[in-house]
Amino acid sequence: MKALRVSDGHTAVTDLPLPTRNGEALVRVIKSGICNTDIEIARGYAGFNGTIGHEFVGVVEESDDLSHVGKRVVGEINAGCGSCELCRADDPRHCPDRTVLGIHGRDGAHAEFLKLPIVNLIEVPAGVSDIEAVFVEPLAAAYGISEQVEFDENTRVAVIGDGKLGILCARSLSLFPSNLTLIGKYREKLDIAEKYGNVTGVLTGDAASFANKFDVVVEASGSESGFSTALDLVRPRGKVVLKSTFHGQPTWEASKVVVNELTVVGSRCGRFTPALELLSSGAVKVDDLVSEEFSLKDGEAAMKRATDTGVLKVLLTM
Repeated sequence: MKALRVSDGHTAVTDLPLPTRNGEALVRVIKSGICNTDIEIARGYAGFNGTIGHEFVGVVEESDDLSHVGKRVVGEINAGCGSCELCRADDPRHCPDRTVLGIHGRDGAHAEFLKLPIVNLIEVPAGVSDIEAVFVEPLAAAYGISEQVEFDENTRVAVIGDGKLGILCARSLSLFPSNLTLIGKYREKLDIAEKYGNVTGVLTGDAASFANKFDVVVEASGSESGFSTALDLVRPRGKVVLKSTFHGQPTWEASKVVVNELTVVGSRCGRFTPALELLSSGAVKVDDLVSEEFSLKDGEAAMKRATDTGVLKVLLTM
């Protein structure tokens, strides 16, 4: 099979044998999505070598449980040990011995086949398209913020970053407050974000007028400056949610967190079932977030395209 792999900072499409199941399910990948984490891994983030990618939709080809074979599925990316307290509580996202699809200890989804434990797989409803299904993982991560922070219709919320994750955060979290502000560099991306949901786009250069105005600020820019901007926008005793993963060391004024008595929340993965429900019901739209599709054999070109200014989601088709 073909797979897009990273080895010591070099990215290439290579030929590999099919994954050995070892009791897990073998999934034939239909489509996968390139995200900023993939790009950062290629730059050295997480020190991962192997097949990258963790956003996918596929069909179960082999499984010890034959009832799963032939089903179209997406997959939770954290595979836990199955026996620790967190796994027993059905939350392997922080299992100390977990592997993470395409990120840590487990080959990922930019490949013709992958393997995952059966418990990680969730069937995709018939009304959700393959393109929509690829967005389940990032949408789950965006909507998962609501597991950690309480919102109501009066909560003043800002999201920093007009990329794929920022727009998904804005669209999904705008289901809670009466209006949400998305701050970004590109007017055309803000216009896309404003098409659905109660989202108002503001250019980064105009954000200073909103200093100390927001109850919750979500940093999803993928840039080192995002945290600093978030600290400027959040009100005293407000909350800053960090979503970005990037290869680098951010600089920020720690004293602002202390003096303004801020709560800083790290936020990573969310649950897939609520994300599938949002897509199935039409509450969150994603079709307009795809910029381009590539064949897996052109995976290197796809990765390069995903870094271009103004590009949103780049998909790989197997």
